[in-house]
Amino acid sequence: MTNTDTDTDFTDLPVVVAGLGVSGISAARVLRGLGASVTVVDGGSGAGLRARAAELEALGVAVRLGDGDSLPEGTRLIVTSPGWAPDSPLFAAAAAVGVEVWGDVELAWRLRKPLPATGEPAPWLAVTGTNGKTTTVQMLASILAAAGKRTAAVGNVGVSVLDAVLAEEPYDVLAVELSSYQLHWAPSLRPYSAAVLNLAPDHLDWHGSMEAYAADKGRIYEGNVVACVYNLADPATEALVMEADVEEGCRAIGFGLGAPSPSNFGVVDGLLVDRAFVQDRATNAAELGAVEDVNPPAPHNIANALAAAALARSYGVDAKAVREGLRAFRPDAHRIAEVGTVREITYIDDSKATNTHAAAASLAAYRPIVWIAGGLAKGATFDDLVQGAAERLRAVVLIGQDRAVIREALERHAPDVPVVEAAEGQTGAVAMAEIVRTAASLARSGDTVLLAPACASMDMFTNYGERGDMFAAAVRELADPGE
Repeated sequence: MTNTDTDTDFTDLPVVVAGLGVSGISAARVLRGLGASVTVVDGGSGAGLRARAAELEALGVAVRLGDGDSLPEGTRLIVTSPGWAPDSPLFAAAAAVGVEVWGDVELAWRLRKPLPATGEPAPWLAVTGTNGKTTTVQMLASILAAAGKRTAAVGNVGVSVLDAVLAEEPYDVLAVELSSYQLHWAPSLRPYSAAVLNLAPDHLDWHGSMEAYAADKGRIYEGNVVACVYNLADPATEALVMEADVEEGCRAIGFGLGAPSPSNFGVVDGLLVDRAFVQDRATNAAELGAVEDVNPPAPHNIANALAAAALARSYGVDAKAVREGLRAFRPDAHRIAEVGTVREITYIDDSKATNTHAAAASLAAYRPIVWIAGGLAKGATFDDLVQGAAERLRAVVLIGQDRAVIREALERHAPDVPVVEAAEGQTGAVAMAEIVRTAASLARSGDTVLLAPACASMDMFTNYGERGDMFAAAVRELADPGE
């Protein structure tokens, strides 16, 4: 079985699926439906896993719980869930006997079906980056839908990529979000066009180094047909384009917040502009919409919109559909969501900002700010973040387990900014109510209270969604304490 084999016969093929999560269950079901002899392995053994195992066993899938390390005898292929690290003992055992490892994206890529109209599979417009992937892919799907295409946001968001490629009613084109994990396990992937939005240290414990992380992100450009879209403000993304092996004629297309040079996308007098996919791009440009068409019109979100527009235009979408798609787009919860205004203070929920790169983008969108920050830092450092945001800060409310590392960065780079530590030893709604009251007491009329913690949430909340929901509830309580 080779990386170029796209016609694998799965009948009776002994396949191991690594992981009994959502993607693992989906892969196991699909492979069993293709006739494979499927064994799912997972190191856990809790009640939830046992219930999932029973459902798969009813379909004829073997399940091994409590043992995710050993390779079942006779295995010919492993399909892994994205989170399994490359140095897992299971994969070492597979490498020792020449067994390939695919991710769910690789499996989906190989199972694509030709469209009746073209005789070719639906093209993939793919997006990766440290931050902004989900928003950009959803914007892209909205634009494609406005152009009259049957499409979906798939991959690391929305519809399962396996479900999308096997859908009874085929899609015309797919907007595909891909994580670095998924790209690592997708050696055959060759998107029509792709974008890397940005690169910042993240998941380095999984990848082993920043170089390995960047290399996996860069895989998204391999074999691109029309456009490799990169961020003009992030030279590392352009470097990945330069290293990629693409189809002849594929172009490097940059996006940025300034006036674009030929072959790029940018902003001129509040308008989103394309100087790449127009005739005589040396002298012409296409107006794609206004900054106000982007929701919300924060700088990093305008950049997301330009990346989405570049991918859509590479596929031939007209300028009118770009504008209509951006106007129709509504962001997911907890992504720079305006919760409300209480006594002339605006409250913004960006609980999804779980790393420093995401928080920096959020902090750049407002001033003056009472910043709520902290949680699980995941080994991150905060000097660059604080240094870049210092002039925007009215005050800071620190929360969570790793607050000390943020406090130390504030002492070094923003010593005059008041810092209050809230909710020590508390969790959940009680903690968040105190946090919001503290932030409100520090804010002045016209300020923004910004929940952009730059940290994971699990020390105090179930997840970032619960953190954001409890923030919104606490703000509502401020607005009407009698409810």
